[in-house]
Amino acid sequence: MTLVRLYPDASQRTALAKAFGCARVVFNDAVRARESARTAGLPFPKAGELSTRLITQAKQTASRAWLGEVSAVVLQQSLRDAERAYKNFFASLKGTRKGTRLGAPRLKSRKDRRQSIRFTANARWHIDKAGRLNLPKVGAVKVKWSRSLPVTPSSVTVIKDAAGRYFASFVIATAPAADAARMPDSHQQTGIDLGLTHFAILSDGTKIDSPRFLRRAEKKLKKAQRELSRKQKGSKNRNKARLKVARAHAHVADARREFHHQLSTKLIRENQAIGVEDLAVKALARTPLAKSVHDAGWSQFVAMLEYKAQRYGRTLVKIGRFVPTSQTCSVCDTVDGPKPLHIREWTCPACGTVLDRDINSARNVKKAAGLAVPACGAPVRPEPVLAQRDEAGSHGFSTRPRAA
Repeated sequence: MTLVRLYPDASQRTALAKAFGCARVVFNDAVRARESARTAGLPFPKAGELSTRLITQAKQTASRAWLGEVSAVVLQQSLRDAERAYKNFFASLKGTRKGTRLGAPRLKSRKDRRQSIRFTANARWHIDKAGRLNLPKVGAVKVKWSRSLPVTPSSVTVIKDAAGRYFASFVIATAPAADAARMPDSHQQTGIDLGLTHFAILSDGTKIDSPRFLRRAEKKLKKAQRELSRKQKGSKNRNKARLKVARAHAHVADARREFHHQLSTKLIRENQAIGVEDLAVKALARTPLAKSVHDAGWSQFVAMLEYKAQRYGRTLVKIGRFVPTSQTCSVCDTVDGPKPLHIREWTCPACGTVLDRDINSARNVKKAAGLAVPACGAPVRPEPVLAQRDEAGSHGFSTRPRAA
């Protein structure tokens, strides 16, 4: 999948807004038709029946005549999205779909900040000689190409984000042989320990600092959010202030994503096998470190490692989150018990080796990855252990005995 930036003019933005609105209306009509059938105890209408009723026949009515102003492929793809949403919902109910449990499809709002439409090959869109993207009933849209497309795309999705920017996402088929040629085999292996002070610590001792994009932009975000809160709801100035906040957040997200892409590609290129810990990000996001955890973006980084390893023939192994990597000596495998977070170095009582907490964890991750299998989920929760004296009690309050 390749993502490029679009720069439509005023008339093209109007045409895209119509297409976004029509696709949303068809999606909502499909959800209502399904819900009405469920309430009445009738079987769900088939995709062909919905296409005839909600698109073909609806165009002939006065209330839906404006559906004919956009490409019919956009409306058909919106119905396919609704059908796919229901299939994923039922698969999640049966337990045949991996991941978190999904809810039933909901109605889309015209106030949603992210809008998208999809054109398949049937829409007869093309890229002209000038490099512009020619879309049916929209026109030739200016494109800022960051790279050339290796093959002809099968479909294109036009996206408008919360910051008012337009993007085109092309779906292309890649050749495994060409991907393997881009990433020649390597004999190196590494283990990665993810953290907050240092974003990643490798088993060879390399420490990669955390950029902390959100923390560095907090002052600017705070000012923009304060200006937004002072604007009257429904006014044009409030919409301008909202765009300013959205652009500031988009800048942070883009910088974080670029950092993750560059680092994950570098690690995949240099290592044939990578071991990483399966962190409980959702649980950590409910702690006082929530903002720093979200700022680091561990889940996005690991997801990039996963799909790049699969694409380029690398091996990525996730070890269980309960493996005591920070309690085990990477030299003699002695488990010394849990340690408070402020202890960054410790001496192994068995072999006397002075160990750096983060580097030692990365080496243990690499060692455990050689035995672990890439199975879904973490191992069974271990037996509870007694908390250290410094860790017991309520955080922020004195642990001394209080007078009666």
